Amino acid sequence: MTGEFSHLDADGRARMVDVTTKSVSLRIARVRVEVLLNPETMRLLVQKALPKGEVLGTARVAGILAAKRTAELIPLCHPLPLDFADITFEIDEAGGRVLIEAESRTSAKTGVEMEALVAAQIAAATIYDMCKAVQKDIRITDCRLVHKSGGKSGTFQAD
Repeated sequence: MTGEFSHLDADGRARMVDVTTKSVSLRIARVRVEVLLNPETMRLLVQKALPKGEVLGTARVAGILAAKRTAELIPLCHPLPLDFADITFEIDEAGGRVLIEAESRTSAKTGVEMEALVAAQIAAATIYDMCKAVQKDIRITDCRLVHKSGGKSGTFQAD
């Protein structure tokens, strides 16, 4: 660590990091997040009987759209040409959990972690929005990067 902040110029002003000299490489990021539901809400979700309609399809599209708009939401984030963005779900009925995984890929000079983070969180928020008519105390929890590859820092894989 050089003691310098990558997002501050010499005068302490926020700036976008200059990636001009970085090499283009395939970059992949995966983020996981959990949405915790009570048994009745989970039953309605599984039966596709929630009042606002089909939850997971809506959440998938919302997450993908969010990944594509990340640079509009995070001020110093580079706009990236996404080669791939997707959201997958695993339903744990017994545990009352919807496990969400967002994946983003690009061939670019900087990583796609922010795109995967935003995608996962917006998918989770969409599930909340679609379920809030029947449950107000839904919890969104444990959002974290679980995989990243590409670039000079190499591969990161969470335990």
